Amino acid sequence: MTRALEVAFFEELGAVGYGKLSIEAVARRAGAGKAAIYRRWPSKQAMTIELASRAALAAVRPRDTGNLHDDIAQFVRDTMSALSHPLVSRIVLDLLAETARNEELADALLSSIRTPRRENAARILHQAIERGELPADTDVELGLDFLVSPIYWRLAVIRTPLGDDYAERITAKIIAAIAA
Repeated sequence: MTRALEVAFFEELGAVGYGKLSIEAVARRAGAGKAAIYRRWPSKQAMTIELASRAALAAVRPRDTGNLHDDIAQFVRDTMSALSHPLVSRIVLDLLAETARNEELADALLSSIRTPRRENAARILHQAIERGELPADTDVELGLDFLVSPIYWRLAVIRTPLGDDYAERITAKIIAAIAA
């Protein structure tokens, strides 16, 4: 039942957005009663934070391949794969817009998604520094911006299709920018 509720949640969120999302509609879509949701989550916001956080953190998990290029290339491919899904890109944009209106949601998503994702991605750069692939004085915070911003911009904001070689091209540019 929990899986059915999760699927229904994401489908409903993608269809109507956070502002119009209701526990009733998620329950109806899942073929369940509202009590099934309230046993797991006390509110729409709690459900959103838990499920969006879990999905976001699972979608892109940096791996230590042993070299910076391959670490970043894998991170880029994973991010591209996640954001290429139409439902995911709709949800990302909707939640970003909602956080501009809802400070409590913004703070919760910041601590449950943005902070852990940046910490995970920072490991890529710290490992490269430890291996001597990046200078010891590398600006990791700025590097993290380089690592994710172009992909989010292209796939989630302006929704521009990416060519087959985009991952490799952007990986090379990201490394050059971070190492500069």
